Amino acid sequence: MPDLVCSGASLQCSMGTTPAAFAASGTEVTATGAGGVVTDITPENVPGFGMCTSLANPQVASATSAAGGTLTPQPCLPVLTPWTPGSERVNLAGPAALDDASTCSCQWGGVITVGSAGQESVTVT
Repeated sequence: MPDLVCSGASLQCSMGTTPAAFAASGTEVTATGAGGVVTDITPENVPGFGMCTSLANPQVASATSAAGGTLTPQPCLPVLTPWTPGSERVNLAGPAALDDASTCSCQWGGVITVGSAGQESVTVT
């Protein structure tokens, strides 16, 4: 079973230059943080990934054109679609929980994946 994505999880965009830390809007599910849901796609949940390298991003295309065709990355401001598929077994106050098998897409062509979900295993004795 995939791990749930919690606040502090590491995310990566295929068009970004650096990872980003996830901030869940869901219910507290671990001792260290909240669990994410498939609708966590705002800048508060998923900050930028450093610099964007996608020519589909108008800022990158404009800067690249001004540089005579040399790719000129610009600050990443992702515009995301909901995560899919989400957890089949866990809902958090309505929406499906976000698990580390889920991905989402950016309007500028990037694919966002989960590097480290942030879910911690707990052993009860």
